[in-house]
Amino acid sequence: MEKTVANKNIFDKDFILLDGAMGTMLQQKGMELGTVPETLNITKPDWIIDIHKQYIDAGSDVVYANTFGANRYKMANTGYSVDELIGAAINNAKEATKGTETLVALDMGPIGQLLEPTGSLSFEEAYDIFKEEVIAGRNAGADIIVIETMTDLMETKAAILAAKENSDLQVMCTMTFEDNKRTFTGCSVSAMCLTVQGLGVDALGVNCSLGPKELIPIVEEISKWTTVPIVVKANAGLPDPVTNTYNVLPDEFADTCKEMVKYGAKVLGGCCGTTPAYVAKLKEMVATVNASVVKKKPRQLAVCTPLKTVVVDQPRIVGERINPTGKKRFKQALRDNDMNYILSQAIEQIDAGADILDVNVGSPDIDEKEMMVRVIKALQAIVDVPLQIDSTKPEVLEAALRVYNGKPIVNSVNGEEEVLDTILPIVAKYGGAVIGLALDENGIPPTAEGRVEIAKRIRDKAMSYGIPKEDIIIDCLTLTVSAEQKAAAETLKAMNIVKNELGLRTVLGVSNISFGLPNREIINKTFLTIAMANGLDLPIINPNVPSMVWAVKAYKVLAAIDENSMDFIDYSSKVQPEVTTTKTEVVKSNDSTVSLGSELADKILKAMETGMKDDGRSYTSQLLKEKEAMEIINQILIPALDVVGDKFEKGTIFLPQLILAADVAKECFDEIKNYLADSGDSSESKGKIIVATVKGDIHDIGKNIVKVILENYGYNVIDLGRDVDCMEVVNAAIENDVHLVGLSALMTTTLGSMEETIKLLREHNVDCKIMVGGAVLTEDYAMKIGADYYAKDAKMSADIAKKVLG
Repeated sequence: MEKTVANKNIFDKDFILLDGAMGTMLQQKGMELGTVPETLNITKPDWIIDIHKQYIDAGSDVVYANTFGANRYKMANTGYSVDELIGAAINNAKEATKGTETLVALDMGPIGQLLEPTGSLSFEEAYDIFKEEVIAGRNAGADIIVIETMTDLMETKAAILAAKENSDLQVMCTMTFEDNKRTFTGCSVSAMCLTVQGLGVDALGVNCSLGPKELIPIVEEISKWTTVPIVVKANAGLPDPVTNTYNVLPDEFADTCKEMVKYGAKVLGGCCGTTPAYVAKLKEMVATVNASVVKKKPRQLAVCTPLKTVVVDQPRIVGERINPTGKKRFKQALRDNDMNYILSQAIEQIDAGADILDVNVGSPDIDEKEMMVRVIKALQAIVDVPLQIDSTKPEVLEAALRVYNGKPIVNSVNGEEEVLDTILPIVAKYGGAVIGLALDENGIPPTAEGRVEIAKRIRDKAMSYGIPKEDIIIDCLTLTVSAEQKAAAETLKAMNIVKNELGLRTVLGVSNISFGLPNREIINKTFLTIAMANGLDLPIINPNVPSMVWAVKAYKVLAAIDENSMDFIDYSSKVQPEVTTTKTEVVKSNDSTVSLGSELADKILKAMETGMKDDGRSYTSQLLKEKEAMEIINQILIPALDVVGDKFEKGTIFLPQLILAADVAKECFDEIKNYLADSGDSSESKGKIIVATVKGDIHDIGKNIVKVILENYGYNVIDLGRDVDCMEVVNAAIENDVHLVGLSALMTTTLGSMEETIKLLREHNVDCKIMVGGAVLTEDYAMKIGADYYAKDAKMSADIAKKVLG
C-alpha cells in the first residue's frame, strides 16, 4: 500500500528497527569483486528486492535503498546517471515494501573526496553533489533520508543542508567514530551532536567502524549532547581477514545493543557484517525492554569546531581583535586581502588565552559577504577555537553560517521586531547561538529594568523560532562611563537579573566602558572583575592585554571555578605576571602653560579644563563689563576651546574633559546671550549646521558630542536626531538655507543610507558642504561616497566648520 510520510514523525514509536548490511548480503549472492554495488539496482534488481524483503521479514521498519555511493563522483565511470541509479534503487525498495508499513530511505554516504582545506573539494561543490542525490531520491518517492558513515563534519553539513533545502523528508544522520571518540578527520562526538542537531536532523548517532561493545562509550557520550533519538548501527564486530566473517554473532550483538538502550538508543540496526538474522534478534530484544527515559543533564551553552567544543559554564574569553572598528591596520588588511595579517591576529589571541574569536569584517571599502566567507574559511583552516560571527546584515550572516564548520555564535540581534524576524530564522536554520542586544528602536533603555524587558522579548521570540534557551545570550550593553557614568551600575544590575532570574547567558564588550578616559586598562580590568561577579559569561576583550586575562584567571580561582587553582598555576608557568612596584611615579605633563592674554581669560580656560561651570559663567559675566560680546567669543571662548581641543588631539586630555569643557563653554555662551537679550541686542551666529545620524542607525552619542562642540564654537546647530530619512536631511537643508551638513553613522549597515543622503543632496543642488564621521568610516571612503570632509572626531568637526563657515 502507498505510504505518505512527509512531515510525519516516524520516530514516535518506542523503537525503530533499521536493516543490516547491503554489501554483506550482496557478497553472499555472489557479487563479483570490483562491481559497483549501486549498478546492481539496474543489472540485478531481483537481488536487491530480495535482500530488502529479507530485512522486512526480519522486522525492519526502515530499509536503506542501495544508494550509498550513488553520487556523480563515484558513479562517473559506470555509464549510468545519478537519476537512473537512485530511481532504480528506490523503485526496487518500494517494490519490496508493497503491502507493508516499512519505509524506504534514500541512503547517502560520503562523496569520496576530501573537502577543503584538507582536500580540493569545496563545500559548495559537495552541497551540489548531495543536492543532486536528494532531488533524485525525492522524485523517486523516498520516505526518509539517511546520511551515514560520515567522518568530515563539513561534508556532513553539506549533506544535511542539501536534504533539508531540497525536500520535506525527515533526516537521520550518523557518523563513524574510532575508539578515541573521534572520526577519521578528528571530529568529536560533542561537535557532531551540537552541529548536526542544530541543523535540524530528526535523529542522529553512530554507524560502522566498530562492534557494538566498542560503541557503548560513544553512545553514552552522544546521550550527553543531544535530545533527539539516538541511532546505532554497529558492525558485527571485526572481520576475520582470511574468512571475511565477523566475530560477533546475532545473539551477542542484540544483547550488547541492549546496553545502549539505557543511554537513549531507540533507532537500531546493523552495519558491516550484519544480516537479517541480526535484525531478527534486535526485534526480539526490543520486545523485552522498555524504551529508556534517559535522565539528561541540563543543557548549557556550548559552541564548537570539529576539534574543539567550548562549554560556557564559566567565563570564557572572546577575542575582539578581528574587527576593523578603530583599527587602521586591520582595515588596510581587508582592503589588501592580506589574509596573513588577519590570521596572525587570530593566532596571537588564541596564544594569549582567547576561547572564542569574534569575527567582524564590516568595512565600507569591501564586499563584506565575500570577505566574511573568505575569512571564516581561512580561519577554520588553521585555528580550532569556535567563532563568533559579527554582522547585522542577513545576507552576510547566512553566507557565513553556511560555511562555518561547527556551531558558532551569531553577533547579533536586538529587540526590534523586524530585526528579530529577519535574523532569528537564519540562526535557527543553521543551529547557532545568538547574542541579543538589550536595545530596540527606541535606543538603549536607561534602566536595568528596561533592558531586562527587551531581553525577555528577545528570549521569547528566539524560542518561538526553535532556538533553545541555552543558546540565547544577552548583551546588556556597556556604555562609556566618561559620558554616562551611572550607566555602568544599570548594566551590571541588568546583567545580574538576566543571568540569575531569566537564566540566560550574558556577554559584554568590556573595553567600551573606558572610552575617552586615561589609563583605560585599569578601568577595563576593574569593570571586568565586577562584571564577572555579576554574571558575565562571555567578556569580549583584547586577550593580548595580559592584565585582562589575569583578571579572568584570578576570578576563576576566587569563585572556586578553577578547581585546586590548576588552570591558574598552569597559566602562571607559561605567562609572566604583571610587574608591580611599591613606588608610584607621578607623570607630569610637558605641556607649557597657555595664556590667553588676560587673567580672566586664563581663568575661563582653567574653568573649561576643570569643568567648573559656575566659574566659567562668573568670569564671563565679569568680562562683559570690559569687552564686547563678540570680542569675548572670538578672542577668548573660541581660542580656549581650541586649546582644549588641541590637548584632546594630542592625548593629554580625554573625552570626559572635552565634554566638560564644552559644557563650561555653553554656560559662558548662555551668559553672553542673556546679557545681549537684556540689553536688546542679539548674538551673531557664525552660521547654521545640520547634524543627523543617518537612516537605520540609532547610535547618536558621537553626533551629540559634535553638536555640543559646534554650539560652543558659536554655531547654530539644527539637530535632526537619529535614524533620519534621507529626504528629511535634504528638505531641512533647503528650508533652513544651511551650508554645512554633518552626517554620522556607527554601523556599517547604514553606510548605504549615508551615501544615499549625500547623493540626494547633490541631486537637489543643495548649496552645502558635507562632512561625515563615525567609527566605521575612513577618509578614503568618505571621499568615495561624495563627502567634502571627513571628521575623525568632534574637534575636527569644529575645524571643518571654521573652514567652511568662518
